[in-house]
Amino acid sequence: MKDRVLVTGAAGFIGGHVCRALLDNRYSVVGLDNFDPFYDRAIKENTVGELTTHGMFSFVEGDIRDDAVVRHSLRGVDLVVHLAARAGVRPSIEDPVLYSSVNVEGTACLLEACRQAGVRRFVFGSSSSVYGDTTPVPFNEEVAAIAPVSPYAATKRAGELLCQVYSDLYDLRIAALRFFTVYGPRQRPDLAIHKFTRLLASGAAIQQFGDGSTERDYTHVSDILKGVMGAVRWTESEGALLDIFNLGESRTVRLDRLIELIAAALGVEPQVERLPPQPGDVVRTFADISKARQVLGYDPCVSIEDGIVDFVEWYRVTHGY
Repeated sequence: MKDRVLVTGAAGFIGGHVCRALLDNRYSVVGLDNFDPFYDRAIKENTVGELTTHGMFSFVEGDIRDDAVVRHSLRGVDLVVHLAARAGVRPSIEDPVLYSSVNVEGTACLLEACRQAGVRRFVFGSSSSVYGDTTPVPFNEEVAAIAPVSPYAATKRAGELLCQVYSDLYDLRIAALRFFTVYGPRQRPDLAIHKFTRLLASGAAIQQFGDGSTERDYTHVSDILKGVMGAVRWTESEGALLDIFNLGESRTVRLDRLIELIAAALGVEPQVERLPPQPGDVVRTFADISKARQVLGYDPCVSIEDGIVDFVEWYRVTHGY
């Protein structure tokens, strides 16, 4: 049997997929999640329910800011994959204190518990948001990420810096993964691709913020899993104690093009309500993935065209559209 892994945020979109990938690769997995009410608890309970049918999975309901819960969850653990976070750029502007508490305090609590328990391997789920709006494209990990434009982005960068401190002080081997706009089956219902699909399928209009020219590096969750598993293996090897890796498709897609692709996959004509740009949104994200390719063996292969068809098919089956 391989190592025992604690996955925080295990009931969430990426977390649930990561747990399944680890189990499929014969790791023993402890899932930790607090069922934050950011979206319907039933969606997360369904994810956990499917995972608990596997004999190598166990689940703890609790908060990463609760020291007793975290210490209990770490018993017998060799590695942590930390994906729990308060997510979303726009909601972070409305409640920056909560975002700071969960994303910064929670990460600090987890790192400190790892130090005390002797857990020396750690994978941190960060975000492309840390690059802000002034970083030259494509975004390279060596460029200083010092100008975030939302509280969410700032908390993710703070989490990276905490990882750096703990790695330097206590020899923790940490991979920080900057995820670029992850989508795919089971995507959170508040995220653009899921929300647009739901609205278009019901005949409702989409609210498009800006003129449609903003661009994102959309990354299918199956490709993200390749990077996460590569990072898990990286923590088992020798070398630098901490490194940061971009996980994206290294291709940008305009917002208006994304809407066209979803509408075409659904076979509908999109109705679009154009609104002013939203505070906290960046103009473009675009990943330089050369380091992840070389070090982690990361090789994304799902195009946005194929990925949208895949997502819409999942939506049809799940929601009976």
